[in-house]
Amino acid sequence: MPKLSHYDRSGRARMVDISAKAATTREAQATAFVAMTPTVLNALSANPKGDPFETARLAGIMAAKKTAELIPLCHPLQLSHIDVELMQCENGIAISTSAKTTAETGVEMEALVAASVAALTIYDMCKALDKGIEIREIVLEKKSGGKSGEYIRKK
Repeated sequence: MPKLSHYDRSGRARMVDISAKAATTREAQATAFVAMTPTVLNALSANPKGDPFETARLAGIMAAKKTAELIPLCHPLQLSHIDVELMQCENGIAISTSAKTTAETGVEMEALVAASVAALTIYDMCKALDKGIEIREIVLEKKSGGKSGEYIRKK
């Protein structure tokens, strides 16, 4: 089993030294799902706080750019692209994110943070109608680039 890279020999958390790694193109995709009742779904377009989709999309983009400030051992990255898409489904909102950079380390956390914050924003925009809204299935779907190569989630 591979060792966890964010711990030193003493078991203390540490930031991984990436200075010897080559900068390569790195991409990642993540998803999240916000489950809600038909009543809440039907009220989305009349939300007095504004458009939940556009607000969540922008929140996800902004969050991805601040990942290193939120996750203690993440390296700050210069993102070349971040995209957040939201789609209304029969039983909730499906969120899909993608992140891209050319760097010494990957963008998985940026894609996951974007999906998470977009989902939290949907919750915030709709919680007045139902506190029972559920955020589910925040997952890394795919990543490419770097030493470990490509990863595609098995479904």
